[in-house]
Amino acid sequence: MTVRKRMHLAVRLPGLGGTTAGTGRRSGSPVDFAAFERLARTAERGLFDFLLLTGGERSGETEGRVHDPDTVGRPEAVTVLNALAAVTERLGLAATVDTVSHQPYELARRLATLDHLSEGRAAWNIVTSTVAATAENFRRGSRPDTTGRHPVAAEFVEVSRELWDSWTPDGVSRQVAHRGRHFDVSGEFTVPRPPQGHPVLIHAGDSPAGRDFAVRAADVVLAGQGAGHRLPGRQGSRQDTLEAGRAFYAEVKGRLAAHGRSPEELKIMPLVTYVLGDTAAEARERAAAIRREQIPPRNAVGTPERSRGAGFSSGDPDGPLPAVDPGLGPPPAVDPDLGPLPAQGRATATGVLTVAEKRWARAREKAPPVRQTVIEASRHPTFVGTPESVAAELDEFVRTGAADGFVLVPRATPGALEEFVDRVVPLLQERGVFRTAYTDTTLRSHLGLAEPIWKG
Repeated sequence: MTVRKRMHLAVRLPGLGGTTAGTGRRSGSPVDFAAFERLARTAERGLFDFLLLTGGERSGETEGRVHDPDTVGRPEAVTVLNALAAVTERLGLAATVDTVSHQPYELARRLATLDHLSEGRAAWNIVTSTVAATAENFRRGSRPDTTGRHPVAAEFVEVSRELWDSWTPDGVSRQVAHRGRHFDVSGEFTVPRPPQGHPVLIHAGDSPAGRDFAVRAADVVLAGQGAGHRLPGRQGSRQDTLEAGRAFYAEVKGRLAAHGRSPEELKIMPLVTYVLGDTAAEARERAAAIRREQIPPRNAVGTPERSRGAGFSSGDPDGPLPAVDPGLGPPPAVDPDLGPLPAQGRATATGVLTVAEKRWARAREKAPPVRQTVIEASRHPTFVGTPESVAAELDEFVRTGAADGFVLVPRATPGALEEFVDRVVPLLQERGVFRTAYTDTTLRSHLGLAEPIWKG
């Protein structure tokens, strides 16, 4: 009998950049703990590996006006997860925390505490922010170093591991003495070694630098949102087809040997969205309705503002698109807030601007309203169909070597997650590709990851 490869499942909350539709009474207040508890209990009922909370060190703004309401009012992720540890038993608890905005000792201590309070279920989604506005909230009288985010993150992780390993497995603490290019830490760590050895480390791997960092340091790679088959008219990332997913999977796994790691030591879990229906037609109709709800007028106006890098003076979501200003040109070599920009950052920004200008120029030829254009240009759901068809597609990705599992990004909370747990998870279990019960207590055990060797 052939043994089927088991799938890993997680859920990311809340969505970002118009990913999640539904607010108010349906979704719950962003600071209402009952809403977080309901979602966590649903994920645990579905036997998910972990719940990933996104953060936000700065509201999404353009010229002082908030354009992304998803980023407003979010509580700090690690604090929420500490509370969720008391109302869950097996679900992994992952926090998104930026290495630009924190210090290794402080964050390592908070994550070790979460791992102890949850009895071995903590994870850290490592983010290396490029947003200048975020850095403004964390200045210490000088401008941050922008010459290399990933080298800073690599040393940040190195120091964190030294701190976690500064306690022996027998519970004896030792002095830490780290002097590096970016961080100096000296003294004793106040929290014993975490139950997992180290919390599980997660990182996005879309960019070349992100993949390089992930194969060296991460336990889980979050591949870019959109790991499904390409949908008609869709412009997506490199994971938007099954074949591209396989290529990405093989490329990342193939890099591990150079770092003394085996393929099993790194899980690749694309971020995916989904919409279910009793029929394929109903699912498509629901997907279209959700996309309209995801782009309220305020978000629609903010999108051309961000693409142009300037205000949209008329601010009318039902009006025509603003003219593309060719005088904007490529981004300067020096940011007025952050100082000199690395060449890679300037090239990336220039490419984004060029793509944005071309898209707006094509759209203006058809003269649709701003909001309709933004809706059409937004990401389509990755998987749209009946529960049976979605379960089959998810299984195909794992079975054919395009993913080890998925991080679901529900399009509407809390109902979409409950619908997936009730209607898709049982089908995956019938296929023999998803667990029917938790077999251990730690997140590392859920993911099939060994505890890190203590480096005394």
